[in-house]
Amino acid sequence: MRDGYDEHPMNPLPPVVWLLALPIIATELFFAMGQSGLIGGAQAAGWRLDALQKFAFSPQVMRAMVQTGQYPPEQMMRILTYPFVNASVTQAIFVLVFLLALGKMVGEVFSGLAVAIVFFGATILGALVYAALPFTQIGLYGGYPGDYGLIGAFTWILWTRLGQENANQFRAFSLIGALMGIQLLFAMIFGARPDWIADIVGFVAGFVLSFFVAPGGMQRTLQRLRRR
Repeated sequence: MRDGYDEHPMNPLPPVVWLLALPIIATELFFAMGQSGLIGGAQAAGWRLDALQKFAFSPQVMRAMVQTGQYPPEQMMRILTYPFVNASVTQAIFVLVFLLALGKMVGEVFSGLAVAIVFFGATILGALVYAALPFTQIGLYGGYPGDYGLIGAFTWILWTRLGQENANQFRAFSLIGALMGIQLLFAMIFGARPDWIADIVGFVAGFVLSFFVAPGGMQRTLQRLRRR
């Protein structure tokens, strides 16, 4: 067989990306089978709402836990479970599209562990900052903060490459700028939700974490600083 004939026509997704995506896919299939009447009977109509009530992150509950100094495990786990439950099929599709696309691009440079650290680091920090703001009342659900963490990591990759080419590194932030513009447009049309705060924090977390988890990331940055 000639060289290259046994290669995949498309580069496969890193395993860690599938591990992050499969809970969302499985949950949506579960809800879909329930709504179609294949499983669950009449009670299946409320499964999505039940899942949101059980797994979504509540900023009010988090603030109450901090005030009382009590951290029940069933409440603390929400900071890790909320990215895997979505309010609608549409939200789940968008979350998956970002996760698969950005996870693939970041995973081609970062290790699987680094991708997981970026995703969950952005998820956790996004939720904590969201809860720290006293005006946030709406629960947090969906994987956007983790996705934005991957956007931050991808931005770091572009930012690093542009720096090596002595090009304008601000070009690396064009993707996040475009996404924020789209969010602003949707907020003007449909009304704003405060969960965009968690998205922005997720992006910053992903960008900063990349200095530590990227292959040679912090060492490379220190070398560049020394050269300056």
